[in-house]
Amino acid sequence: MISTRFVADLEGHAAMVFEDLLRAALNDKPRASLAVSGGSTPWPALELLSEADLEWDRVDVFQVDERVVPAGDPERNLTHLTRSFTSRVPVHVHPMPVGAANLDEGAFRYAWSLPESIDVVHLGLGADGHTASLVPGDAVLEERDRDVAITGPYAGHQRMTLTFPAINRSGAVVWLVSGESKRDALHRLLAGDRDIPAGMVSTENATLIADLDLRDPQ
Repeated sequence: MISTRFVADLEGHAAMVFEDLLRAALNDKPRASLAVSGGSTPWPALELLSEADLEWDRVDVFQVDERVVPAGDPERNLTHLTRSFTSRVPVHVHPMPVGAANLDEGAFRYAWSLPESIDVVHLGLGADGHTASLVPGDAVLEERDRDVAITGPYAGHQRMTLTFPAINRSGAVVWLVSGESKRDALHRLLAGDRDIPAGMVSTENATLIADLDLRDPQ
């Protein structure tokens, strides 16, 4: 079951959760790993996280998904990740190679760079129930043999994305959900609806942090 928290300060609460999970991982082993999704929700939280007193040089930052667009493009998640977080702390960043001449080979190489189990995976939620770049109707939803794959076009772009096997092996999943447009998808996720892609993510060791306004009245 997902541990669900409806909060007034999503960014601040999320930063504290990320910090606690990374600190616990660093206490247990030489390096910790964090994988970050795109969208608009995570960047303020990550900016706050960058202020945490952690041994950042022992942290590896991966991408959960990325659009196949040129470097520096505002549509590219790495552009926002760099601005809000990785330019502020001395982490080791592992960008998804969406500029590779052969995207499938790039996905294969990226999969090999991942740890067996990522310590903390951040996920967002789309109004259509997608998460990462695992979108309704895409063949990648059925992928069980690869940890990283290339999607078909979605909202104008192909994507590189972690697949369910990689996400579901992680030590912890932290969902961040903000905005009224996500209300229906959120409650389908919390109800365990596997007809939406987000519902196929393991609920074990999962925490969902959402806007207070999205909580149903009691």
